[in-house]
Amino acid sequence: MKITMIGSGYVGLVSGACLAEVGNHVLCLDLDQAKIDMLNQGGIPIHEPGLDELVKRNRAAGRLQFTTDIEAAVAHGQLQFIAVGTPPDEDGSADLKYVLAAARNIARHMQEYKVIVNKSTVPVGSGDRVHEAIAAELAGRGVEIPFTVVSNPEFLKEGAAIKDFSEPDRVVIGIDAGAHADKARQWMKNLYAPFNREHDLVCWMDRRSAELTKYAANAMLATRISFMNELARLAELVDADIEAVRHGIGKDRRIGESFLHAGCGYGGSCFPKDVQALARTAQDFGSKLQILQAVEEVNHQQKYILPAKVTQHFGDDLRGHQFALWGLAFKPDTDDMREASARVLLRELVQRGARVRVYDPVAMDLARTVLAQDLAQWGGLQQIEFAADPMAALDDAQALLIVTEWNVFRSPDFEDMARRMAQRVIFDGRNLFDPEEVSAAGFTYYGIGRSRRKAA
Repeated sequence: MKITMIGSGYVGLVSGACLAEVGNHVLCLDLDQAKIDMLNQGGIPIHEPGLDELVKRNRAAGRLQFTTDIEAAVAHGQLQFIAVGTPPDEDGSADLKYVLAAARNIARHMQEYKVIVNKSTVPVGSGDRVHEAIAAELAGRGVEIPFTVVSNPEFLKEGAAIKDFSEPDRVVIGIDAGAHADKARQWMKNLYAPFNREHDLVCWMDRRSAELTKYAANAMLATRISFMNELARLAELVDADIEAVRHGIGKDRRIGESFLHAGCGYGGSCFPKDVQALARTAQDFGSKLQILQAVEEVNHQQKYILPAKVTQHFGDDLRGHQFALWGLAFKPDTDDMREASARVLLRELVQRGARVRVYDPVAMDLARTVLAQDLAQWGGLQQIEFAADPMAALDDAQALLIVTEWNVFRSPDFEDMARRMAQRVIFDGRNLFDPEEVSAAGFTYYGIGRSRRKAA
């Protein structure tokens, strides 16, 4: 099939490459000339494991191309995917200006029936607005061209996006009844057939239900994280171990083991934005999602847990203190710094006078830009040093703070760590280490909701 992917960011590039991999001819459109030039020269503008090889292979085969030519992109695809950003507005709602601009561009140039597929994360009712925008633009042209608007939300985890697209848990497709609905349904069925061979993974529904499904999924996962983080606070008060609790409830098949790890708060481009947008949608309809308001508040508070533990140990005045920090990205296998817990932690440390030597396997370059802005009023990066490797970050440090659970941090040489550090103190914001093992190596250990009690 011929597919146009409007937007060559995280969702558009991954989706386009994966669709090309199964034989489709995909043309990715983006208005950012620098990004398109990079892609056409073999570069990748984002970090995602395996994506560079996937893009290179399909570019070489001629199945994946990149352009800034809107007219050519609209002419190319029978399926027009909209995969542009929906940044949060000031009130927390999703800003649809890029989605609607893409819809109008399609309508200005289309000459025949198209299926317009909303891949962007959009509030309930956005498909109606896309339909209205296209209809109005066609009316302005004085032409009658049939089209169908479909909701097909993405469920891609950063760091595992290719696997998530190629081996999905489910494929959600929302199509409202209408004159051409059967044709659109058949095209979408054909498109996802290569990913749907073993079991029927497609969830067919109306457009608004599909839009709500996307928000509901992310809100549920965010809720599980905040629930466990709140329990971790209680565990510390009653001297219980949240890791033992996690294992105990995760084995219950009604609950499952995913997204139950206590830590120093979630971040990224999806959970914070989508929780806010769903709550805002409810407000727009005169309702109040109290659970989600609590989820957001708990997550906000959780990002201050590590700073609180540091000041409890060292005091509020951190001038003259040198710390090491492992992990800057909001999660492993990405360089994404959006809403990352490390940003809150570094701001709290720097404004108290601390110096921090940081390390992350892939986010260092982006972190330089982001942190310079975050810390501008405290001298920018004057108190931040970027280490060449994790162990180098420890030299003369009075404590190590772990914020991102990269695999490279999981099994360090504690003896070497002890030799390098000025004081043997670890603040483990992701519960990577066993408290008994770390304590036996001579370290003072602070986890999230961890107990020092020993089981029989």
